[in-house]
Amino acid sequence: MITVTVSSKYQVVIPKEIREKLNIKVGQRFQILHYGDRIEFIPQKNIRGMKGFLKGIDTEIIREEDRL
Repeated sequence: MITVTVSSKYQVVIPKEIREKLNIKVGQRFQILHYGDRIEFIPQKNIRGMKGFLKGIDTEIIREEDRL
């Protein structure tokens, strides 16, 4: 488990191992969620980078006969 420290300016440095694993770049933006006693940083993705991420998804819906 990696531990970080909050600075006097309330800043946290993301360890290099994590930055490389998640391919985090300088200036990248994050959404921050407070969930219970946790803080979660969620990288925002460029909308252009989302192109095709649902490719191949199964869109077939099985309906009951009385719903046709």
